[in-house]
Amino acid sequence: MKAVIDRFEGEYAVLDIEGRIENIKSSEIPGKAREGDVLVKKGDKWIIDREATKNLKKEIDDLADELWED
Repeated sequence: MKAVIDRFEGEYAVLDIEGRIENIKSSEIPGKAREGDVLVKKGDKWIIDREATKNLKKEIDDLADELWED
């Protein structure tokens, strides 16, 4: 299962899990996780997928660049 961290609200991380929004206690995700990070659930643990996060950031940056082209 993959998720993207949308934001943090108090003690919860708000995750977009395959188009569905869920609140997960921040203590259940890695301490270094930040908004925009892609997480993968392995067993009962969430881990940061650095490669998927990098690819997602590039995809978003490319879309933003397209919006600002003349």
